[in-house]
Amino acid sequence: MRSEQIWVEPVGTVIVARIRGRPTAEMLRECEHRVLELARDTQQIRVLYDALELEPPDMELVLLQRQLDSEKKDNLGSASLRTAILVPNSRIAYLARIAFGHAGEANYRVFYNDYAAALNWLEDRAR
Repeated sequence: MRSEQIWVEPVGTVIVARIRGRPTAEMLRECEHRVLELARDTQQIRVLYDALELEPPDMELVLLQRQLDSEKKDNLGSASLRTAILVPNSRIAYLARIAFGHAGEANYRVFYNDYAAALNWLEDRAR
């Protein structure tokens, strides 16, 4: 696996996960593993997925991400996990809503090319 395609790091009070290029099942699993590890180590429950350089995945991978996200939430035992997804276009936004939308709009939100707005939403404790 080319590790330069996955970047997962804490940025302030948010875990930022970035995947570039065409994703694979292995990449998605590795990314979620890193997010889960950081969430446990840092006690952070806010995650920003940066998909600005992501190529549209096959539907099989979208459904895998949905499963991985559900497993992550189960492992963390936190109903308040907040997820922001930063996307470049409506196609990726649609796929992101399928991949992350099962938890309801209150727990995730899609942002179009607006990193600052995504971080602000994640860090807003009043929501």
